[in-house]
Amino acid sequence: MVFSSNPFALSVPEPAFESWLRDTGYLEIIDQRTTAVAEATTTVNSNSSPLAPVTSISSRILTLLSFVTLNPFAKLTADDFSGDTPSWSRSFVGSPSSYSFPSNPSQARFRVHENVKRYARNYAYLFVVFFASSLYKMPLALVGLISCLALWDFFKFFSERWGLDQYPVVRQCLLRIAQFATAVILIFSNVQMALFCAISVSYAGVILHAAFRKLTPAQRPSVVRGG
Repeated sequence: MVFSSNPFALSVPEPAFESWLRDTGYLEIIDQRTTAVAEATTTVNSNSSPLAPVTSISSRILTLLSFVTLNPFAKLTADDFSGDTPSWSRSFVGSPSSYSFPSNPSQARFRVHENVKRYARNYAYLFVVFFASSLYKMPLALVGLISCLALWDFFKFFSERWGLDQYPVVRQCLLRIAQFATAVILIFSNVQMALFCAISVSYAGVILHAAFRKLTPAQRPSVVRGG
């Protein structure tokens, strides 16, 4: 942090500033205000211009198209996977009021970057589930993956048993052979196709959930106590 004689000339690193915004709840306030302003602007335009519905539809189409250029992992760090997994029902899924259409591409990008950091562990678990489902639908890929794991387990076992560390040339040759065999097994068993399907579905799910999920937490119903 750098201080100067001017009290308004305060410079802080962007990650630290975003962390402060996140801890104080300002990110949620910004998202809420952006949505409110967009709704108010849409209401005014619809009352003053007969072409407002067409403009609104065009704006939403442009926002959807902006999803293609989004990089959801731009601000993701390894520390985002070290915390506790957010609740699947209350936090990750939430209620219907926890979702809204992003008012513009900037808000979509803003939500995606923040929600990916918040729900990084949830998205990682979903990817594992999608990959397991892909392997279940493609038994040959599952067999190929298990075969590759068994191959490398045998290589490690015999490498330690025969003391191949003392024969680096022999070990290097066997290592290349194992790598070539692994590549052949993966290609012919279509493991890459199962991985591609899991990545595609997971990526689409991350983009859609993170863009439509509000940063403001859904309000919990108040508990009414009997007198």
